[in-house]
Amino acid sequence: MQISPFKLERYFAQYEFKVKYLLSPSDCESLSLGELLQLANPDSLALWNELKLGYTESPGHPLLRAEIARLYQHIAPDDVMIAAPEEAIFIAMHTLLKPGDHVIAVFPAYQSLYEIARAIGCDVTAWTFELGAAGWRLDLDQLEQSLTDHTRLLVLNFPHNPTGYLPSRRELDAMIEFARKHQLYVFCDEMYRLLEYDPSRRLPSLCDLYEKGIALSGLSKAFALPGLRIGWLATQDRTLLEHCLAFKDYTTICSSAPSEVLGIMALRAKDMILARNLGIIQENLKAAEQFFAEQGERFAWIRPQAGSIAFPKWMADTRVEQFCQGVLDQQGVMIVPGSIFDFPGNHFRLGLGRRNLAEVLQRVSDYLKRENA
Repeated sequence: MQISPFKLERYFAQYEFKVKYLLSPSDCESLSLGELLQLANPDSLALWNELKLGYTESPGHPLLRAEIARLYQHIAPDDVMIAAPEEAIFIAMHTLLKPGDHVIAVFPAYQSLYEIARAIGCDVTAWTFELGAAGWRLDLDQLEQSLTDHTRLLVLNFPHNPTGYLPSRRELDAMIEFARKHQLYVFCDEMYRLLEYDPSRRLPSLCDLYEKGIALSGLSKAFALPGLRIGWLATQDRTLLEHCLAFKDYTTICSSAPSEVLGIMALRAKDMILARNLGIIQENLKAAEQFFAEQGERFAWIRPQAGSIAFPKWMADTRVEQFCQGVLDQQGVMIVPGSIFDFPGNHFRLGLGRRNLAEVLQRVSDYLKRENA
């Protein structure tokens, strides 16, 4: 299997742990082990204190899958498979697809959501986000235009990375109706679900709405626990899930025992963790909006609707890559340009989940002042 380099991950590998400031992280401020243990209920603490460091069940700890199932309406514990989020994408794509299949995928997106399909030998059509007067949008007419006789899979990502876009319920229903009409599977990356700024805008999970829907989620983003490497697939299609489990025998086989127990703790404390993370995001939205209002000639601010990321636009005459490199060289701030997503238009990703965003934005302001001096 030949696969293209993962541009975003290679970019982070080059800079993430070498620079002082990150403007483009996608996760929320990570919880410490001590903070998580303080949130644990007595049953979870007993699991932790009595933990044996042996192998775990391949589908995942039964209690962990039970807690995950509670996040959905029509999903039982046996409809859930635990895996690292990236591993789950890899397994699902290899289980669903074969060479010659056709895939329609939202774009821009996390690269593995479409690159793995290409490496398998599939044709991939990008369903590209457009920027209109009201913000980011997807043209539903493009779905029918993209369909071929070999289309097997529609890949979605809501709330969306990197734009922060969230469709309406009517739009999501139209996507599902399209998939049902043409008997397509739908794989939806829902890693940022539960971080909607307006709870009334929260959409049901794809796995609840569609019998051939597969939802990807995990603890890395909304739960601020990326170091646990705990994610999952949820689907009503148990035959598909059994095939995924058989493939997992060739990847990790099972998950980390400590991570699974810590994941149980986090899910049982979800209300407190989600409130904490949404509080950080809301404060950072205020800081971002103030910054972009003050720098209105240089940037176009496109307010996200959910999640911990946004995708503003650099409006100066220079390329966004030059801006990102200048801030990196002069202020030690890493910014991900839109070209890392292979997306044109001088956009860059802004992370809203870390507590030091206001400080990082001040570094960017300092850079812009010096450039204009």
